[in-house]
Amino acid sequence: MFTGIVQGIAPIVAIDEKVNFRTHTIKMPPSLLKDLQLGASVANNGVCLTVTKIDGDLVSFDLMQETLKLTNLSQVNVGDSVNIERAMQMGTEIGGHILSGHVYCMAKVINIIPSENNVQIWFEMPNNGAIKYILHKGFIAIDGISLTIGEVKGNTFCVNLIPETLQRTMISKRPIGSLVNIEIDPQTQAIVDTVERYLKNRQI
Repeated sequence: MFTGIVQGIAPIVAIDEKVNFRTHTIKMPPSLLKDLQLGASVANNGVCLTVTKIDGDLVSFDLMQETLKLTNLSQVNVGDSVNIERAMQMGTEIGGHILSGHVYCMAKVINIIPSENNVQIWFEMPNNGAIKYILHKGFIAIDGISLTIGEVKGNTFCVNLIPETLQRTMISKRPIGSLVNIEIDPQTQAIVDTVERYLKNRQI
């Protein structure tokens, strides 16, 4: 499990491509190497991946076809960087919201509006019905960053980013047209689905 509080940014230093399979290696920030072991879970751009190799500060992960299909990790190249979060530990402060690292879909960056003290970014969701889980002032994870939803208009929504988030994560580097990983808040999803089923049953 994760909290959506990105702990560092790591560059991709190697990619080994195979048929419907990829291994990528990152240069892990020194502060995140303590007690890291094979088999540990680490979120890369919000995607829960398993550590398969550790060589000093070089850490490798295997990406299956489903991960490559559903997330923007299929689009990263050597030299690109990803948001990194180690798995949460019991008894530590949870500053964001509980995440599983299971990406629901990708959204497209459609507008970036800078202002004096923050940046507002608008995203367009795919036409898969997921926008119903995006609620004003609700939680969402974008590339593994726990954020509060601003406005929702049609199939689009925005978030407002403070300087700390812009500095600590890769979200400010996402140009218009790029794709970001979306993890829906599971509690919101459960409530929306429950209400939908209830209303449907009442109509029968």
